Amino acid sequence: MKDKITKIIRPNCKGFEPYVAGKPVETIKRELGLKTVVKLASNENPLGPSKKAVQAIKDNLNAIFFYPDSNSYELKKALSQRYRLPTGNIFTAAGGDEIIELAAKLFFDREDEIVISKHAFIRYGMAAQLMGSKAVVVPMKNGFIHDLKAMAKACTKKTKAVFVTNPNNPTGTYNTKKELSGFLKALPLNKYGVKPLVILDEAYFEYASLNRDYPDGLDFLKNNPNLIVFRTFSKIYGLAGLRVGYGFANECIVDYIERIRPPFNVNILAQAAAVASLQDKKQVKKGQKLMKKEKEYMYKEFEKLGVKYIKSAANFILFNVSPLKGKEFFPLMLKEGVITRAMGEYDLPDWVRVTVGLHKENEMFVKKLKKIIRTAV
Repeated sequence: MKDKITKIIRPNCKGFEPYVAGKPVETIKRELGLKTVVKLASNENPLGPSKKAVQAIKDNLNAIFFYPDSNSYELKKALSQRYRLPTGNIFTAAGGDEIIELAAKLFFDREDEIVISKHAFIRYGMAAQLMGSKAVVVPMKNGFIHDLKAMAKACTKKTKAVFVTNPNNPTGTYNTKKELSGFLKALPLNKYGVKPLVILDEAYFEYASLNRDYPDGLDFLKNNPNLIVFRTFSKIYGLAGLRVGYGFANECIVDYIERIRPPFNVNILAQAAAVASLQDKKQVKKGQKLMKKEKEYMYKEFEKLGVKYIKSAANFILFNVSPLKGKEFFPLMLKEGVITRAMGEYDLPDWVRVTVGLHKENEMFVKKLKKIIRTAV
């Protein structure tokens, strides 16, 4: 009977490979018998959440037997005030991953093509596959940067949507204001008589915004009704464990997202912590300052070791471990108590992504990296 059940599974789900999440620190300690483990794999903020967010969680603990406000009213109001947009242009979700899936469920069909960049966040291709759409993959430019001109040219009458990550995970590179503006203008009409949907992932917005030519996706919303911009509280705000993301789009798109999303998708504690986080601008600046300082430290160390790396606008760095492969480097580093992320699944077999942590964590990473390099050469 178990084997027969597979006959009724949707064809798109057969052979579907799950997203491989990093293991928790405690699991690695237990499995490898290590006392000290540093997790530099999932791009969390090493500073943790705002104290205001933690207090908001404590203040709401006694209310967790209630369902949350399904409309996330207070959070939308806070986002509206922060970004000066009507609440009708704002939606919330259980992290950026749910936003990607909501967009896919709302728009993607079997006959559709979805344009994505090579080496972009893997969840975009997964979303297209899940809905039976065809993913059209466009090579990057030199420097591991999205080739937006080529992506626009790759759009056909069948193109329903284009995913753009800015800055991109896992390369850390970004497209400029000029490039994004030109891309949005260059998109052709599809068979529906409209420009393809552009899903702009700005998960690392707060880090990348320190670059003068980095674009704020919200500046393009008014003149681009086909644009969805989304961000998250999982990165600089340090709320990855609560799963809360948010997005911006025209009122029509938001209305339909609200119709299809699961009710109560953002829990009580997540909503409260997110509202409090928006009120703590000092915490954001602290995170930005840490990343700027520690990335420079790590760049210099990579250069001393002769390790090729990509300068990043986010809170992680992609680096080359040749002559090793990423899948070989990862367990070696793991045995040393440092969790990184091999990039083979992104078609980058010689590369590894490391999250920039606290200085002592980064020092430990560099020390172990030196040890592995000496052994490998």
